[in-house]
Amino acid sequence: MNNNIVPHTFSVDRAGREKLNGHKALVVWFTGLSGSGKSTIANRVEQALFKKGIHTFSLDGDNIRSGLNKGLTFSQEDRRENLRRIAEVGKLFVDSGMVVIASFISPLKSDRDFLKEIIGKDHFVEVFVNTSLEECEKRDVKGLYAKARAGEIKNFTGIDAPYEAPAKPDIKIETEKEELQASVAKVLNYLQAKLKINQ
Repeated sequence: MNNNIVPHTFSVDRAGREKLNGHKALVVWFTGLSGSGKSTIANRVEQALFKKGIHTFSLDGDNIRSGLNKGLTFSQEDRRENLRRIAEVGKLFVDSGMVVIASFISPLKSDRDFLKEIIGKDHFVEVFVNTSLEECEKRDVKGLYAKARAGEIKNFTGIDAPYEAPAKPDIKIETEKEELQASVAKVLNYLQAKLKINQ
């Protein structure tokens, strides 16, 4: 850290904000291939939490790259910087007492470990949306796989860039076997105890 930078300690802290909000602060991190269903499930989870009075905020890959991380490429170095910035934003939201719903491919184990380190393992819930490459290509919601196969997109995860599946995620969702409602319920059931709520 630069010797001229001295972080300020504020009187209102995360614990106080959690007490005011009536629930713990967390980052619920959805990882999986493009087209796996991360954003769809994450959106439904946030809607359900919001209805319960949980203070939430969503961070999504395309939205972040349209603003905060607009200048970053898809090189491995820039992808790591993309995730680092998102993790720092997530950490700030956790300090504010919020539940962050984050949907990012985050393909490498080393990067996901890095995220947990920044945010804090006690405040990080890893949700692996386990959908096969074949199914994601079949869906190809945004037409990205077709472009990647045609060579129009380089370093595309699952095609010419690797995806390392989490070995021990907190929650694993298999969209080819589960209905959307069941997937959402699985996440909410896990969070019920984690957030320490009784609604």
